[in-house]
Amino acid sequence: MAKVVLENITKKFGDVVAVNELSLEVKDKEFLVLLGPSGCGKTTALRCIAGLETPDKGNIRIGDRLVNDLPPKDRDIAMVFQSYALYPHMSVYDNLAFPLKMRRLSKHEIDQKVNQVAEILRIPHLVKRKPKQLSGGEQQRVALGRAIVREPKAFLMDEPLSNLDAKLRLHMRAELKRLQEELGITTVYVTHDQAEAMTMGDRIAVMDRGTLLQLETPEKTYGSPSSIFVAGFMGSPPMNFIDCSFVQKEGRAFLDAGTFMLDVSEFAAMIKEKSTSTELKLGIRPEDTLLERERPRGDAVQAEVYVVEPLGSEVITDLRIGENMLKARSSPDLVLKMGDKVWLIFRREKLHIFDGKTENAIV
Repeated sequence: MAKVVLENITKKFGDVVAVNELSLEVKDKEFLVLLGPSGCGKTTALRCIAGLETPDKGNIRIGDRLVNDLPPKDRDIAMVFQSYALYPHMSVYDNLAFPLKMRRLSKHEIDQKVNQVAEILRIPHLVKRKPKQLSGGEQQRVALGRAIVREPKAFLMDEPLSNLDAKLRLHMRAELKRLQEELGITTVYVTHDQAEAMTMGDRIAVMDRGTLLQLETPEKTYGSPSSIFVAGFMGSPPMNFIDCSFVQKEGRAFLDAGTFMLDVSEFAAMIKEKSTSTELKLGIRPEDTLLERERPRGDAVQAEVYVVEPLGSEVITDLRIGENMLKARSSPDLVLKMGDKVWLIFRREKLHIFDGKTENAIV
């Protein structure tokens, strides 16, 4: 196994900078997720590691080797594509055996390795079938098997679950993570699905416009986002944002949102030190926005129920506060209807405050 290191990788297509000065290290046996919206540069970065694209600047190392000038076949990596890319005229067995035949292994070695991988993926009953006779999930397992059988230094996966239906995607998420941990193979996984990133990755590299914005564990990426972009991209429903002004009066500090004031005196020193102006954004996640019918003690904000979205085990309530729209996650025991007046309590330990101009996190 091996670590994968990117040093100041830049890749342009004409005037478009697809990847901009990207530096990161994927640790040995780590499952690293490249996460971001379409066009953020994550797939281009993966293709540079694979050797399918040549970076205009920077170095790529796999293990102890500098691989910039090595063709894909000599980089000792295996790539799993979104489309699976199976050979339609070959049986499952021959698809799995193909990379081994290219290495000129003996028939006995090939047979042994193919059967071993088929057992790991629980597909020995499928080895005589052609790809067209398989379901999407079975085809995906075969594509994985063809990568595993090579025993590469690293797996590169480009949205391999996106063609599966929702139920199968959930199942294969868990299977992929289990398999990667059992095999202990360094893995770089590309997705735009933050739920996939949260459940599968040891660390998440969030990208936008070719730039790496944050590289952290799923827990830290979700709980301590570095910017408004990361905070809004992680979570479903995403974080609520409210435009505010920072004001001080009578020895206290407040966020003034127009329709309400929120005391943030305990964060005053941090705000003064890190903010570039008095214009800020308050961020609070739906699960940290508590709803009460009666006005509670302490800081509370009145809101009107705009729409209720029941989801069985929970309810997402859309709320209007002046010109602002927020979402709150609550128990189905709290029965609300459109037009009801409710009181909101923001969990103070879960408040996020961002600079309105730079969009970087302050608190």
